[in-house]
Amino acid sequence: MKSTFLFLLATTIMVCTAYGQSSNNKENKLPDWAFGGFERPKSVNPVISPIENTKFYCPLAKDSIAWESNDTFNPAATLYNGEIVVLYRAEDKSGVGIGHRTSRLGYATSTDGIHFQREKSPVFYPDNDSQKELEWPGGCEDPRVAVTEDGLYVMMYTQWNRHVPRLAVATSRNLKDWTKYGPAFAKAYNGKFFNLGCKSGSILTEIVKGQQLIKKINGQYFMYWGEEHVFAATSDDLINWTPVVNIDGSLKKLFSPRDGYFDSHLTECGPPAIYTPKGIVLLYNGKNHSGRGDKRYTANVYAAGQALFDANEPTRFITRLDEPFFRPMDSFEKSGQYVDGTVFIEGMVYFKNKWYLYYGCADSKVGVAVYDPKRPAKADPLP
Repeated sequence: MKSTFLFLLATTIMVCTAYGQSSNNKENKLPDWAFGGFERPKSVNPVISPIENTKFYCPLAKDSIAWESNDTFNPAATLYNGEIVVLYRAEDKSGVGIGHRTSRLGYATSTDGIHFQREKSPVFYPDNDSQKELEWPGGCEDPRVAVTEDGLYVMMYTQWNRHVPRLAVATSRNLKDWTKYGPAFAKAYNGKFFNLGCKSGSILTEIVKGQQLIKKINGQYFMYWGEEHVFAATSDDLINWTPVVNIDGSLKKLFSPRDGYFDSHLTECGPPAIYTPKGIVLLYNGKNHSGRGDKRYTANVYAAGQALFDANEPTRFITRLDEPFFRPMDSFEKSGQYVDGTVFIEGMVYFKNKWYLYYGCADSKVGVAVYDPKRPAKADPLP
């Protein structure tokens, strides 16, 4: 009897070990197509926080503004001259509550991906230009940046005039001097989608000789976009984008929120998508529904997921993670301007053979996590 008990006990231990789970340490394993695991470097986060005394003369407010005094969050990331550049969304104190202040984009550089030097003035903001009507007073929000082989940086960002959010395009050669082109879908289908509320554009990229570059597929540039659902769009010039639609002209949904999961309320595109030998990987932000979500996670919390698409047909959805690979763990990720907590991923850059993921912490600060492809893949532990 004793030997039988010991055998059953040993078998139970082996089974728990094989699946990487025990009552005290639930692991979240990743499939071989996914990116991870991402580890937060010790004692460095948040890497960008609000500053009270940096002032900027706003040409529209006609006043000196503490432009990054309230919140600094939701960053894009890329490489320029061998350094990481993070373009982060910064809010002043011109209003109260999410969406009621003015957002501008700050500029920060790093030689190690962790410690940053910041410019004292924003490099992208609402101005007396052709986009004033669409960007004022809400501002320029939530950038994603990708670069072509010849060094043209393409930024997808949200124009917010406090009436309609619009996904817009800007380009630069140095990440400081930008040309604005306005809404990405302005010309498509005779302007049908000009007044569509839309955001979060993730242009398809690929690692080529150690560089993450914008990729064409089937002769065109390709972008995933959307907040409530994931949609797609194509372009011949990276400026004018045409949404992918169904036969009846409606937007083609590639995947959507699902009841009972961490992404039950929203599935919002994250950093530029990545073409890999196993398929196209889209990292995205999932919001947990307060009533129909995963009860293990906080209601309305944002956590990060990954989805896989066919490498030859980028609109063909294959699968996605059932658990978030990255979720709020630290105190500054769980409390801030967004009181339910969030790790909102927007910037991911391939630097010195590692992936650096930059994310917004509760709509208040910027954090970083690092993934070394040589290390075993694990996600944030399950709750």
